[in-house]
Amino acid sequence: MTTQKSSAHDKAAVPDIVIGRLPIYLRTLTIFRNSGKDVTSSQELGEYLGISSAQIRKDLSHFGEFGKQGTGYNVAYLCKQLEKILKVDCVWPVLLVGAGHLGHALASYEGFENRGFRITGVFDSSQEKVGGQIGNLVVQPMDELNDFVSRQRCQIAIIAVPAEAAQNVANLLIKVGVKSILCYAPITLTLPPHVQVEYIDPVIHFQHMTFYLSKGCIDS
Repeated sequence: MTTQKSSAHDKAAVPDIVIGRLPIYLRTLTIFRNSGKDVTSSQELGEYLGISSAQIRKDLSHFGEFGKQGTGYNVAYLCKQLEKILKVDCVWPVLLVGAGHLGHALASYEGFENRGFRITGVFDSSQEKVGGQIGNLVVQPMDELNDFVSRQRCQIAIIAVPAEAAQNVANLLIKVGVKSILCYAPITLTLPPHVQVEYIDPVIHFQHMTFYLSKGCIDS
């Protein structure tokens, strides 16, 4: 792995696995900041997260020097720097496709905005759902996606539809200019390389956990 310092525009020099840990560091530092903690260390962060202090220091070193040996990190400062690196020092507009039970829950969730994201549009293909209200948003038809993305300059979408519909929805999102997708459907999407995708499937996590449990099923 290269030891050259990466600039804000040198994204290829930073391994994706490192980028994946930065939001975890930011979440933890935000908890520290909100509890009134002013200073922390890589050792304290590591003990809290179950990650070695050396790994944390190595991850952060890709982006510069944020602390001093013997004095640690200023929590508020490091929070701000990670927000800038992850580009969440602003609020990103997000569109949601799927106005079912999951879509309602996501659109009603209040924890997105203070971490950099706001669902600004909800879409569904069902005529029964179009025109309905979710919070302060009105469910829109799919044929209005293009205008919405163009008007909002929206690059991020959430897919909360059944698995059998998810690929077609993803294809449509990419066609109208979406570049990042958070997929709740239990499926692996086929996407072009320039599109970022993350998956959230609770069943995968359940199945991971049950490996470590004694048998205790309702039915077998």
